[in-house]
Amino acid sequence: MQKKIGFIGTGQMATSLASGFLKNQTVRPEQLFGYDLLQEASSRFAKITSGKAVKTIDELVQVSEVVVLSVKPQQMHEVLHVLASIRSHSHNEFNRLWISIAPGIPITSYLKELGTTARLVRVMPNTPCNVGEGVCGFCVSESATEDDVALAQNLLSTVGIAIRFPERQLDAVAGLSGSGPAYVYMMIEAMADGGVKMGLSRELALKLAAQTVFGAAKMVIQTGEHPAVLKDRVCSPRGTTISGVAVLEKAGFRHAVINAVENATLRSKELANE
Repeated sequence: MQKKIGFIGTGQMATSLASGFLKNQTVRPEQLFGYDLLQEASSRFAKITSGKAVKTIDELVQVSEVVVLSVKPQQMHEVLHVLASIRSHSHNEFNRLWISIAPGIPITSYLKELGTTARLVRVMPNTPCNVGEGVCGFCVSESATEDDVALAQNLLSTVGIAIRFPERQLDAVAGLSGSGPAYVYMMIEAMADGGVKMGLSRELALKLAAQTVFGAAKMVIQTGEHPAVLKDRVCSPRGTTISGVAVLEKAGFRHAVINAVENATLRSKELANE
C-alpha cells in the first residue's frame, strides 16, 4: 500500500493499529505520521513506529492521504472544529479518506464539520490489532466509494478481521469486541489467581490461563461449533469441570458478562452527547 496515513491522536489504540500495519508490512514507517496535543504521546508514537511526529493538525492533513481520527470521544468535537476551520480556508473539499476510531460519535457529526460529501469510515477496533488478532467493525458514509471500502477492508484486515456493519450496530460492536479484551484479561488474571491459590507458581499459572483461553477461542473459530456444545464435551458426570461450571453459574458469571456488554454499549451511545 502506497498511501500516506496520518493519525490525529497517538494514544494506545492508534499505536496498536500503526504497529499492526507495520508488522504485517501493509505500510512502511515513512508512510506514517502522527499528531497529538501531548508531545510525549506523539514522541512515543514516533519512537515505536519510526513514523514522523508533526506539530500541527494542518501539517498532518496536508501530508496524509488517509487521516485516522484517533482521539478520545470527548476531544473529537474540538478536533473537528479545527478541521472545519482548515477546510473553510481551502478552495475545495478535503480529498482524503477519513477513518474514525472514536466510539459513540455518529457519521452525521463528522459530516457537519468535514463536509456532507466527506468520505468517512467509522471503525470500532480493539487492542489485539497490535498482534494481528484484532476485530474491526466498521461502517461508511454515503459518499465513500467502493474503492474506499476495499481500502479500509484491506487495511483493517491486516491486523485481524474486519466486518462491515450498519451504523446502528456499531455501539454494540464497541461494547462486545471493543471493550471485550478487558473482560478476557480479567478472566485470565482470575484463572491464574486460582492456580496460585491451589499451589502453582504465578508464572506457570498465568501461562496456563492465557494458553487455555487462546486455545478455547481457537476451537470455537476453527470448528464452527457452538460454545455450549464444546463446553458440554469437557463436562463429564461428577467431574471436575462441571463442579467448576456450577460455581460460575451460581455466581452469575454469564449474567455478569452479558451485563458488561450491555452497559459498555449504552456507554458508547452516551459518549456522542458529551
